Amino acid sequence: MDRLSESTAGQLREKVDEIYRFDSRRVFATLIRLLGDFDLAEDALHNAFAAALEQWPKDGVPSNPRAWLVSVGRFKAIDALRRRARFDAALVELADRLDSDAGDPVTQDGEGMQDDQLRLIFTCCHPALPPEAQTALTLREVCGLATEDITRAFLVPPPTLAQRIVRAKAKIRDERISYRVPSRDELPDRLEGVLRVIYLVFNEGYYASAGGSLTRPNLSGEAIRLGRLLVALLPEAEPEPEAVGLLALMVLQDSRQAARTSPEGDLILLEDQDRSLWDRQQIAEGTVLVRRTLSLGRFGTYTIQAAIAAVHAQAPSVAATDWPQIVDLYDLLMRVVPFPVIELNRAVAVAMWDGPEAGLVLVDGILDRGDLAGYHLAHAARADLCRRLGRTAEAKASYERALGLAEQEPQRRSLARRLAALSA
Repeated sequence: MDRLSESTAGQLREKVDEIYRFDSRRVFATLIRLLGDFDLAEDALHNAFAAALEQWPKDGVPSNPRAWLVSVGRFKAIDALRRRARFDAALVELADRLDSDAGDPVTQDGEGMQDDQLRLIFTCCHPALPPEAQTALTLREVCGLATEDITRAFLVPPPTLAQRIVRAKAKIRDERISYRVPSRDELPDRLEGVLRVIYLVFNEGYYASAGGSLTRPNLSGEAIRLGRLLVALLPEAEPEPEAVGLLALMVLQDSRQAARTSPEGDLILLEDQDRSLWDRQQIAEGTVLVRRTLSLGRFGTYTIQAAIAAVHAQAPSVAATDWPQIVDLYDLLMRVVPFPVIELNRAVAVAMWDGPEAGLVLVDGILDRGDLAGYHLAHAARADLCRRLGRTAEAKASYERALGLAEQEPQRRSLARRLAALSA
């Protein structure tokens, strides 16, 4: 062990805090495997860190802090069960089994703890759980976000979210859902749910659905961290293209974060963004990931969206963007997932390539069908095209419709400014 005889209590606390920030979820994932229970593992995690604050000033920081924390947390959980066994005899058998099953966790670290994180991700995203419970459980247990942070992000009352998490844990326990990585045969079906949750978390962080802030960087950052973790932990010999594609998409989208909002937090449209603020390192990384996943020869929606993002990221300006390639990529995406929002994005790309009149015909077709009638961005897109065509009255009406549907404050301010500019 490294002695801390010259370290102050404050320095030690900073060291423990640093380990908690970077390693607590890895320790937690291993404790769940060893103890087989979310709540027992949560208590064990906190007890282990409390023990670290008590023992490390006297004994020094262990050479392998993570393994030390796992070992101490496990033993404290077993001791707690034995104390409770005085009132519940069934806990004696459980404590004995936990004591004999796991061996010595001090020796478990590195790849073993990473595998535990992968197991935890797949457990939280098990198809037996409702989609909203998968998202809540992943954010709470894998990412370690506080319940209050999750409720603010997804606009659900704290009691509702807490009940989702409690019910999900109970279902995992009562139905004996296995804590494991799916087999190669099962992986494609199971991976889809995991990727969906990560994508949802990123989108809510990148473009918040409501509230006073356009973005929630803690959510988009956690989604990218999960994406990196998933790609790193899945078998490298047989990479999953869509896992790589999703990571590429998130990294490329995130590269524009610094240019997407004004100092006041208002939305800056793509055509008005200062591209010198785009993160070139992220763009380079995302581009390499796109090429990697395309080279695998089998890909889906995330990879195609990442390819579209890569075309945008590499363009020096809106005018210099390869819009025909983007339209072609949207055509490919529409064949895979024919969703109205994708059709809307394609229409906007057509307008940039073939002129606003061509784009407006497509947008009107979508709205005339009733698709996206309640989607403020569809009306905002129509307003922008009408403005470019000089059809001011129609543009005003569409901006007003979009403003009436928008729930997020920065979006409303942006729409109000464009409407005021027309009036002026």
